[in-house]
Amino acid sequence: MQRITQYDGLYGEANTRPDAEYLFSELLETRSQSFDWVIQPHIHARLFQVFFVETGQFNFQEATRTRQLTGPCLLLIPPTALHGFVYNSDVRGRILTLSDALIDTLFPGGSPVAAMLGSLQCLSIVQEPYSARRVSELIKAIHDELFDDQPEKRMMLQSCLQQFFLVVYRLWQQSEQTSAGTNNLSLHYFRKFQQRVRQVGTTHTIAQLADDLAITPVHLNRICQAVSGKSASQLVQVHILDEARKYLTYTTYSVSEIAYLLHFEYPNYFAKFFRKHTGLSPSEFREGQMKG
Repeated sequence: MQRITQYDGLYGEANTRPDAEYLFSELLETRSQSFDWVIQPHIHARLFQVFFVETGQFNFQEATRTRQLTGPCLLLIPPTALHGFVYNSDVRGRILTLSDALIDTLFPGGSPVAAMLGSLQCLSIVQEPYSARRVSELIKAIHDELFDDQPEKRMMLQSCLQQFFLVVYRLWQQSEQTSAGTNNLSLHYFRKFQQRVRQVGTTHTIAQLADDLAITPVHLNRICQAVSGKSASQLVQVHILDEARKYLTYTTYSVSEIAYLLHFEYPNYFAKFFRKHTGLSPSEFREGQMKG
């Protein structure tokens, strides 16, 4: 049975088991060229990745859509987020890969940066003072320190990583994604809510999700409405639909198996939910994807 391809380590490495302090840096074109510039959609269970595309065009495959992008841009891909690429052969850039445990050490849960890192981000680099050259220099500093053997290497790497992600955070703050006019605290709760939904799916009620964030359900709904224009329950439904589309498109799980994976009590409940929100049955959606 076909399942979504998952790598514990880097793409194409079947037997790698990264530890809690795993950090790796490589040129984007090195691995991509060895796969003829096509990276099939896949996930990493415990790894966070940064793709810095300095120049060139590429197609970026997410769970529910494909985007055509042009460098310079940054992609922040958290664990379990489906991603794939089709690059033009002239693309150039770098990839950083970190364990989720290392990310948690650098930016604990209360940090605004942690809220940014909880969901997939795509950032164009168009504004000073954080130019593509500046971002490139910061990533190169991480790379050089990682593959050198100077005193206090661990401390220096931590400092370089924190500086890099703080610059990325400032770019994120400048981006259209955060121009909704809401304050930083609301954005922090919203990102934590998104991250929690990805972790627990439909197994928690809105009240439980709000309790996880130490706020009331009413407060959570106000935050979600202010940031996204949707209620908390609507955002959970969007997550379920995205996961359903991912499984229907990229696996051969039966509709009943997908219903079980998404924690529906009965397959017909899942089918009814999917048709209500898409106008198609799960089987009809899958057939359309296959024809497409």
